[in-house]
Amino acid sequence: MSLSHRQIARSCDIGLGTVHDYLQRAEAAGVKWPLPEGWDDQRLESALFAVNQSGTPPRAKEEAGKATPDFAKIQEQRQQHRHPTLQLLWEEYRQANPDGLQYSWFCELYRQWRNKLDVVLRQEYIAGEKMFVDWAGATIPIYDREGGAAQEGHLFVAVLGASSYTYAEVTSDEQMENWLGAHMRAFEFYGVPKLIVPDNAKTGVSRACRYDPDLNPTYQEMALHYGVRVVPTRPYKPRDKAKAESGVLLIERWIIAALRHRRFFSVMEANQAVRQLLERVNQKPFRKRPGSRASLFTELDQPALRALPSERFDMSQWTRAKVNIDYHVAFDTNFYSVPYNLVHEVVEVRSTPTTVEILHKGQRVASHLRSRGQGSGDGA
Repeated sequence: MSLSHRQIARSCDIGLGTVHDYLQRAEAAGVKWPLPEGWDDQRLESALFAVNQSGTPPRAKEEAGKATPDFAKIQEQRQQHRHPTLQLLWEEYRQANPDGLQYSWFCELYRQWRNKLDVVLRQEYIAGEKMFVDWAGATIPIYDREGGAAQEGHLFVAVLGASSYTYAEVTSDEQMENWLGAHMRAFEFYGVPKLIVPDNAKTGVSRACRYDPDLNPTYQEMALHYGVRVVPTRPYKPRDKAKAESGVLLIERWIIAALRHRRFFSVMEANQAVRQLLERVNQKPFRKRPGSRASLFTELDQPALRALPSERFDMSQWTRAKVNIDYHVAFDTNFYSVPYNLVHEVVEVRSTPTTVEILHKGQRVASHLRSRGQGSGDGA
């Protein structure tokens, strides 16, 4: 069946100029459909893009001497704004350079330029849109001044999509309280993005699903407070979290490794050292593009990020518990009393870093200071 150039372009999702260029190449090379027996993709590409005796592709020779587009600037335009297409950017280039490159060769050179960048940099992120978050696999030991066993300091890492500007902090564990607190401090470090992209860790995602994951209710409340959406990465799709993995690797190489000979006796002390090295990491020049994470943040992400809300998120967690026969509920390895007539009833427990509230059918029935010991009661 014979198709028009426009139908071919639409069915293959490529530009009309690209179709015209490929068909011209096929005609010049004497390639017809069906292909000769034994031809594969490599043989076809070799025939269509054969080089001449000087080693220069024919199309490149035709386009030699024409004004070269500023592809770094073009990439920046595509990051700053969601809508500019290559067709529009090429038309703007041709307005400034009427004798410039044809559209198909413009796209080909842009593709070659992007392929020279790192995998993470090749993905086109919109300024101020995504903040990728994850826990680093490596930890920092926190030593006991009295000679007890060292505890592991866990590193939370956040990376902005467009600029790769990185935030990191040490926490005592990877539980919900530290997970939410680290997000809040990341917002205070950056500003507020449109989307948070976490891995499918149980701290934030109750049920991983490719299409409709269930978020932890407290995590969802925090997102609503800051006006952001949480879009977890898809299971078994490593490129979804390439930016986060790149940020984690950066932190492990330039911060955790650099601190391996130092001894810290508190999380606060470790964070002071991390902040000093983090500034150096963000100022470090890129290897394959101009600028640094800090300069790109100032140029791209910072103007697009939103301001913080007037109040910090009330970092409370919700769970359910059944009242024991001694009219206490168990929560976080401790026990809290409720009125005796609620024995065997199911109640809701709302906890903050300092208090524990117990509600029954939406009504608060008890409130206690939160205990940090193990197995202790509330004295009631």
